[in-house]
Amino acid sequence: MRFSQLYAPTVKEAPADAEVVSHALLYRAGFIRKAAAGVYTYLPLAKRTLSKIENIVREEMNKIGAQEISMPIIHPAELWQMTGRWDDYGDEMMKLKDRHGRDFALGPTHEEMVTFLVKDEVRSYKQLPLFLYQIGPKYRDEIRPRFGLLRAREFIMKDGYSFHDSEESLDEAYKACSDAYSKIVERINLKYMIVEAASGAIGGSQSHEFVSFAQVGETNLLRCNSCGYSSSDEQAPYRGEYEKIEEDEKLIQLVHTPNVRTVQQVADFLSVEPKRIVKSLLFVGRNGFVMALIQGDRELNVEKLKVFMKDQSLRLATPDEVFETFKVPIGFVGPVGVNVPIVADHGVRHLKNVVVGGMKEDYHYVNANVGRDFNPDHYTDLVLVVENDPCPVCGKPLQAMKGIELGHVFKLGTKYSQSMGAYYMDREGNLKPFIMGCYGWGVSRTMAAVVEQLNDEDGIIWPRSIAPYEVIVTVVSMNDERQKKFAESLYRELNNKGIEALLDDREISPGMKFKDADLIGFPLRITVGKSLQDGFVELKLRNEKNQTRIEADVSKVVQTCVNMLDSYDPQRGR
Repeated sequence: MRFSQLYAPTVKEAPADAEVVSHALLYRAGFIRKAAAGVYTYLPLAKRTLSKIENIVREEMNKIGAQEISMPIIHPAELWQMTGRWDDYGDEMMKLKDRHGRDFALGPTHEEMVTFLVKDEVRSYKQLPLFLYQIGPKYRDEIRPRFGLLRAREFIMKDGYSFHDSEESLDEAYKACSDAYSKIVERINLKYMIVEAASGAIGGSQSHEFVSFAQVGETNLLRCNSCGYSSSDEQAPYRGEYEKIEEDEKLIQLVHTPNVRTVQQVADFLSVEPKRIVKSLLFVGRNGFVMALIQGDRELNVEKLKVFMKDQSLRLATPDEVFETFKVPIGFVGPVGVNVPIVADHGVRHLKNVVVGGMKEDYHYVNANVGRDFNPDHYTDLVLVVENDPCPVCGKPLQAMKGIELGHVFKLGTKYSQSMGAYYMDREGNLKPFIMGCYGWGVSRTMAAVVEQLNDEDGIIWPRSIAPYEVIVTVVSMNDERQKKFAESLYRELNNKGIEALLDDREISPGMKFKDADLIGFPLRITVGKSLQDGFVELKLRNEKNQTRIEADVSKVVQTCVNMLDSYDPQRGR
């Protein structure tokens, strides 16, 4: 490809809504353009990189015996209603009606669709295990699309599904796919870790995330440097000691607290420690309101609440919903006298004489006590674990970091097969529900994650495996016939040798060509310029400062390119 013919509109300035490096650089380097919030067009450079990521994923999936299919994007509502996820996914699911008024959704994932496919086709244990996957667009109506491709409403994903007749067979597929995911991320040359993760609306008994390190990421990671434990903060159990307050119960009082709503405001106004305040948070789910209680110095882990209540549709109630039902502004909600299910964190159990919302505008209760003034229906771990909390394995302080989820593997069990009536006949002639696994990989997200991890002040630093082109041949002066002729010969020979090369034949200044080469991030740049008259050309790897002068012999330059690309490590020096 010649740069003069390539549709790659590079620009100097990042878009105003670019919050992360990957969004800014992919836009500036001519890879993506925004069509709407969270919806992007992939330009030719992006398509080349995405195709390479897809091929790496496809190769590793095929190696473990997975078979590629393609399922519909539009899903009939009945499939999702069978599993209860039509409500569980909530507003994140993009829903639509056809001309006959029938409900459909744009698929955010395909567990229901693949189970529906297999249920009437696979009838015997002799046909198991079966591993199917696809690569294509997915849709989720994010409440706040941001971070470019990291939190988009339309994205490219590989989703795979396995069917088994035993837990042992599922374990084998789970390990095989996990190993394949490790190979994928290593071929792409990213630094990453594998962490225990929450299963969320997908469900199942166990899941792990493959997460690349980043300065900015959607996943909060916790790692123990002592024993090696790692987890997302959504999954990590709290193993800290709960303070037991030994003091006599005092008389409960309703105190006027005008315009005091937040924990810190209440603490300052009443001169109490935040840990002596109990936060009361109202959620709405499929069965109505639920109140969650947690100490004021801790944050609630909403995923833990959803799992405990077995209701993935739970969401924080809006101020209007709270006022309409309870006739009180949201900042003054509390557990005293409330007639809704109450779930409290273990840390609340042993508190004494705490502050809670007064269920009356501008009022709080002081000296409220568990068992006397309010009675939680359940106690469970609701704490969001943070840095320096004790490791759940060895008790040493946890370290926090940011990451970007690339892949996620789940053990689904019989959640979908049972609810959708997907059965096979076992060796004894009995009908059994399929035991299932689910395996996702974010293709478009991977492209953004690479840019987040591999960049410098000049632009992107692509790994060779997914670079849109491996080499750019830069002609300093298109008016110099000798430079043009040599560059053309070199360009042809590189491509003949299987090295993907781009010829920069544009009639612009050398400085602009060099800046574009660095911005786009080609692994290797060959400069054909003034030194050609002395019999040399310059070669420069993207992540190195110095150039290498090589004799201007086409075959020697090509061989040097091969050697330099073979030894190229985009992580060197990082």
